[in-house]
Amino acid sequence: MNTIKSRMLLLLLFCFALLNTAAAQTKLASIFTDNMLLQQKEAVNIWGWDQPGHKVLVTTSWNHKTYSGITSGEGKWTVRINTPAAAKQAYQITVSNGKPLILKNILIGEVWLCTGQSNMEMPLKGFKGQPIMGSNDLILKSANPYIRLYTVPRSSITTEQENSKPSAWKIAGPEAVSNFSATGYIFGKLLQEMLDIPIGLVNVSYSGSSAQAWMSAATLKAFPSIKIPAKEDTIKLASRTPTTLYNGMIHPVTGFNVKGAIFYQGESNYEDPDLYEKLFPALVKEWRTEWKNDFPFYYAQIAPYNYKQLPPNLDGGKYNSAYLREVQRKSVSVIPGSAMAVLMDIGEEKSIHPVNKEAGGKRLALLALANTYGLKGFGAESPAYQSLEISGNSISVKFAHAGNGLTAFGKELTQFEIAGADKVFYPAKAVIKGENVVVSAPEVASPAAVRYAFKDFVLGQLYNTEGLPASSFRTDNW
Repeated sequence: MNTIKSRMLLLLLFCFALLNTAAAQTKLASIFTDNMLLQQKEAVNIWGWDQPGHKVLVTTSWNHKTYSGITSGEGKWTVRINTPAAAKQAYQITVSNGKPLILKNILIGEVWLCTGQSNMEMPLKGFKGQPIMGSNDLILKSANPYIRLYTVPRSSITTEQENSKPSAWKIAGPEAVSNFSATGYIFGKLLQEMLDIPIGLVNVSYSGSSAQAWMSAATLKAFPSIKIPAKEDTIKLASRTPTTLYNGMIHPVTGFNVKGAIFYQGESNYEDPDLYEKLFPALVKEWRTEWKNDFPFYYAQIAPYNYKQLPPNLDGGKYNSAYLREVQRKSVSVIPGSAMAVLMDIGEEKSIHPVNKEAGGKRLALLALANTYGLKGFGAESPAYQSLEISGNSISVKFAHAGNGLTAFGKELTQFEIAGADKVFYPAKAVIKGENVVVSAPEVASPAAVRYAFKDFVLGQLYNTEGLPASSFRTDNW
């Protein structure tokens, strides 16, 4: 009798397990939650995991269409859905494998990836003991149902992850915005205001991160000097170990459709500008390949800072961060569809995190509004060194993006230096003449080269009349 009861109990448990399995909802990738924002007018990827061979249906409320996919042998399914034009209307998406899962309050608009190290990660409320100028007012007035925010949680790991750690899309408001990337939020706020459509921001950043941490093992094989960790290796520096942030934070979201990317990184690579000159374009190329999208890529040039105060207190030669800024300046011509926001005027000698985050966020937004969205009538690009002409004992330096002229806003220009063939630089007298700056020094009878603000820490003085600062530069390669 006990044997019969035991068998019946086992049978009941087995049936219950089958029913429970059949009723289990499919699992979505972490980035798909209520309140999310999807890229407009595209075939957008939705993906997740289920039992192999299961059919998954995705129904969208904006067109009442149902799309289907079959789970692979590894348990992953992907469905591509067509999104409409941006609208200030909330939608729903129903995902079902027999038991429906409903995603609510979804907007359609423009999605931007916000990535980098601490100056991108720094939340609008500031780091502890490190404020952001004007943050309280920005937080106070941040409620906006048409800005949606998503932060990919920190994850440093030696193997590529299929999914990121759990997180949730949030609607812009004081609590959400105060903990979100200040640079990213300010960028998105201006886009939303000017375009008058919903904006989604995906923050994928990690303080202190090097470029190689955001790149895959496959791409880094082209750089023999970089040690790629093995699966079983211990991660000693979470933000600077090659491949680890790519594995845990970038790879899991590369299927999520975006319009473009903004990037604020480079401080952790300042000591090796020659390597960064090759790494940076390779990073952009890899991300575009992973996303299958040659999206626009706008980046912030690192702000001046006294780097020699950081351990191991390196000084002299290319340990001057102006060399890294030079690499970033030149990368604009190397990376198609890119542009650079110059931050020469907001650096701080004793803080690597400038309090003026509004300048960076707005300047990145100006680049996107002009170059991606075609808005006109305002300045978007900083003055850029274009050419020089030597005449007697002076050099005339010509700048691009200065059609309405250059200015120092009434102050004397003191950061130009000039040298002859002996390669000895002297402070130069600098006079603005339209789109040019004419420089000379009594010590240099036959000038050969000019440098501007080519120091580790310096505050920029030269602007175009739209108020955008010129980058530091040198005309020599000494």
